[in-house]
Amino acid sequence: MPNLSPHLTLAEATASDTAKRLGIDNTPPPEHVANLMALANAIFEPLRLHFDAPIHVSSGYRSKALNAATPGSSTTSQHSLGQALDLDQDGKGTGVTNKMVFDYIRANLPFDQLIWEFGDDANPDWVHVSYRKQKRRGQVLRAFRTEPKYRPL
Repeated sequence: MPNLSPHLTLAEATASDTAKRLGIDNTPPPEHVANLMALANAIFEPLRLHFDAPIHVSSGYRSKALNAATPGSSTTSQHSLGQALDLDQDGKGTGVTNKMVFDYIRANLPFDQLIWEFGDDANPDWVHVSYRKQKRRGQVLRAFRTEPKYRPL
């Protein structure tokens, strides 16, 4: 499979245990591959270069069928457009934490939406980041398990 950027392959951005288990085709159409390439080059690659360490994608592209099979996913999820990645550095042995990833994106990269996913005040469980070429919202949120689920950060 082709690379989306020097350090991210299409296979990494579309990998899903849920899709495998349920037999769901998670192949993105060309317009979603183009979105993944833009995301990889604007967000993923600068992170990889800044930290000089592998960046772990825990969830990337989700076809509509896969998104529907993913608990807690919104029907309007940017994952289904190839515009979002969930990143999780915890336990990867790189010396890079989820908080470090969150803080670097927030201060330096042109994101659409950045979410501190659950966790505690010291470190999120993972970081959700989305990117689109135009009309970026620059929205920074924190996810909670209680309502309202998302609150401005």
